[in-house]
Amino acid sequence: MLVVFTASPPSLPLPRGHHPVNVKKTLTTAVLNSWSTKIQLDTPDQIIVFIYRAAMSFRENPEDGSGRSDMRKPLLNTGSWYKMSSRQFSAMGPAQVIRESSVSVVACVLIVALGPIQFGFTGGYSSPTQSAIISDLGLSVSEFSIFGSLSNVGAMIGAIACGQMAEYIGRKGSLMIAAIPNIIGWLMISLARDVSFLYLGRLLEGFGVGIISYVVPVYIAEISPKNMRGALGAVNQLSVTIGILLVYVSGLWINWRILAILGIIPCTILIPALFFIPESPRWLAEMGMTEEFEASLQVLRGFDADITNEVDDIKRAVASTNKKASIQFSELRLKRYWFPLMIGIGLLILQQLSGVNGVLFYSSTIFEAAGITSSNVATVGIGIVQVLATIVTLWLMDKAGRRLLLLISSIGMTCSLTLIASAFFLEDVVSEDSGFYSMLKILSVVGVVALIITYSLGIGAIPWLIMSEILPVNIKSLAGSVATLSNWLTSWVVTMTANLLLDWSTGGTFTIYTVVSCFTIVFVALWVPETKGRTLEDIQQSFR
Repeated sequence: MLVVFTASPPSLPLPRGHHPVNVKKTLTTAVLNSWSTKIQLDTPDQIIVFIYRAAMSFRENPEDGSGRSDMRKPLLNTGSWYKMSSRQFSAMGPAQVIRESSVSVVACVLIVALGPIQFGFTGGYSSPTQSAIISDLGLSVSEFSIFGSLSNVGAMIGAIACGQMAEYIGRKGSLMIAAIPNIIGWLMISLARDVSFLYLGRLLEGFGVGIISYVVPVYIAEISPKNMRGALGAVNQLSVTIGILLVYVSGLWINWRILAILGIIPCTILIPALFFIPESPRWLAEMGMTEEFEASLQVLRGFDADITNEVDDIKRAVASTNKKASIQFSELRLKRYWFPLMIGIGLLILQQLSGVNGVLFYSSTIFEAAGITSSNVATVGIGIVQVLATIVTLWLMDKAGRRLLLLISSIGMTCSLTLIASAFFLEDVVSEDSGFYSMLKILSVVGVVALIITYSLGIGAIPWLIMSEILPVNIKSLAGSVATLSNWLTSWVVTMTANLLLDWSTGGTFTIYTVVSCFTIVFVALWVPETKGRTLEDIQQSFR
């Protein structure tokens, strides 16, 4: 690399928030390590930019003056794409765009969003494949029902481990571990010749999904700037709905074994991609990796951003929690611990008790009764509605706020469930030959579509985001595991009881779901705080 100075290097300071550097040593190192590009520096501004970029790549330890890089390696290498791009001092290329804008944090979110796509693919897999798997392997309906429910059992096991795992090996390390059983599980299902491989594969998938369901929203919340955290957090639920839609659409014409092989793709891409994104800066700060923490945050905010204030806020928050890193069980009685834990667990349980699983379980029957003969087409239609409604939520999250969207969602779900329950109760007393009976069938379909839309606007996406925002750092591993386990346990209970309840009374079942939605309105109105536009440190401090 040939550097040509055509102006005298000015003695100006580097941007705020960075360690001082030995300019002569930095330039010499840059010249020796990069030789393929010729850069001509004609103005003082160009020289300053060149020195700054070189300094960011080759910062020396200010304490020992040895010139040795002070960047320690985290437990899972954060990747070197941003360091490599720092050596490419040209202003051209995609690396420059990422380094100097918020594109970096968006790219990180899109990469980890492969996990929720896997989540959705796993959850939706049993719907389009039921008849084919039962026919090919000679299963009974009850055996297939066990297959479908085992993903929830595996997710509960993963939920128990996810908090401690994310605490000790990091967010990226946890996602890598979660991806491996997912890949093995899909391979076992695709090769299954009896129920043993089928069940074990489903259990492994669920284990990975249980970890993903906790770690991804936490990672997104911890890397996102406060003005984008809502929209980026909604990407988690959007990815889940995309995964569900993909498996619904693919299942229309792809064999169930090939479909299982396609399920490997998201995690197969995720594993190598994790090496090219930074670890959560808040986790790095908590682990005492100060230099990695600052480097990670600088990459996420852009190399032209001043991160001084955010660094100071995070350091203060970590210092205050590290004074007493562990707490006694009795201390959970303190409001700053039990209150955010109650909100997080409450929202995740109410999300599952909302009745959506019961509605989806019964949706084919509702559509067929309304004259839509193809249940597969109806299922795909529901998937499309979910994706579109979640996209709207993504746009509204940082505009309307979490609390308002939760209230709108809960009220809309209550009205939708009331419509469905009323339609089923009236069908029992109205003659099937009357025109009013046909109108009730149509109202049932309207109620189902309205329920899916209103669910996606708030209750579907926001509880996971709220949970990742409000849990205090020093109980996050334990509380996150408890909240995630509560969600999956409730999901399993609802899935297992939906058929029994619907056989007992369809109208009665949806009445129960309506009562739960009414309680959700009260819960949100009384206890859920607004977190829009606030830093994580400010949110958690407010509970003290």
